[in-house]
Amino acid sequence: MSIRIVLVDDHEIVRDGLRALLEKQADFEVVGEAHNGREAVRLVRRLRPHVVVMDVSMPDLNGAEATRRILRESPSVRVTALSMHSDRRFVDAMLGAGARGYLLKDCAYQELVRAVRTVADGHVYLSPQIADLVVEQYGCQPAAVAETAASASVLTPREREVLQLLSEGHGTKQIAARLHVSARTIDTHRQNIMSNLDLHSVAELTKYAVREGLTSLEG
Repeated sequence: MSIRIVLVDDHEIVRDGLRALLEKQADFEVVGEAHNGREAVRLVRRLRPHVVVMDVSMPDLNGAEATRRILRESPSVRVTALSMHSDRRFVDAMLGAGARGYLLKDCAYQELVRAVRTVADGHVYLSPQIADLVVEQYGCQPAAVAETAASASVLTPREREVLQLLSEGHGTKQIAARLHVSARTIDTHRQNIMSNLDLHSVAELTKYAVREGLTSLEG
């Protein structure tokens, strides 16, 4: 039986390259591609793949939030992160959301294939650099891990979504239209976010979003 794969990355050239590489495997089938997390959620809901290869930093809805939504709707789907980021905030976000793998975009083709097979079989795959980071973090820094988890739990999933959009420069009306809610609802979310985080400006919210890996503000 083929391993059905969905690719998620906001750069078309990256998706094209991944598709070409993965489809060299006779038992791999790339059934869909998405350019952001929001589209990925819809695509997985419709296509029911076995594995999602997920970028981490994407505009509109990042990889961690997309992973969380996908697994809430389809817990049997396996997600592996493929990212340029090796720092702890992004790894924490993806593994905390339920990803079963994390590897870096400079990995060899054979490692990507191995990761897809590993997570498809229900196991965890971490690239060596990420495995070292996780071992160091959980073995030597339990207080930092607890602090990160507590920080993430302060906001609801919708508040994290609104925070990402705010930090990317979207206005209240734009966000409201995108999320199909009223502008007043977005204002309420923003007030709650600021209150819960004890932050007092959009600039402070943006710094927080970058620090927590909700957005990287990179093109």
